[in-house]
Amino acid sequence: MQTVREIRSSDIDLIIHYWVTADTEYLRGMGADINKLPSPDELRQMLHKQTTQAYADKKAYCIIWELDGVPVGHCNVNKIIYGEEAYMHLHLWQAQNRRSGLGLEFVRMTLPYFFRNMKLQRLYAEPFAANPAPNKTLARLGFRFLKTYTTTPGSINFEQEVNLWVLDA
Repeated sequence: MQTVREIRSSDIDLIIHYWVTADTEYLRGMGADINKLPSPDELRQMLHKQTTQAYADKKAYCIIWELDGVPVGHCNVNKIIYGEEAYMHLHLWQAQNRRSGLGLEFVRMTLPYFFRNMKLQRLYAEPFAANPAPNKTLARLGFRFLKTYTTTPGSINFEQEVNLWVLDA
């Protein structure tokens, strides 16, 4: 059974493990540069802050995805303008769970958390254009395609072509 919930302190090491054990090819496939990843200590500090801040003060907000009660991924937003907009990212931690259809339902279950708790009017996602899985998921969930363009979408990314999608409240 698939369930979703807000991040807890006990999830922090799981997320850190996901990032520090990811191989270069996998990271490149999602548009991330292994050399730009924060250190485990920096990740721990950033994630811990999420568990203690009020919604209006969060710079990032993470939802944990569980399969049969076991955490298997996370979905987070950053670039948050509380009450207006944020940018979403989705991650299934184990290869066997990717491209399985799980992400679609996990994101569907996660969206109410983002819209309700961050009081969003719009939710954006800008996945690497060469990564088909998140682009298909966003289309199936009713996100509207806006454009393809070249940018460096985040602090851990290399310059790349991305697809910009939006879902309005």
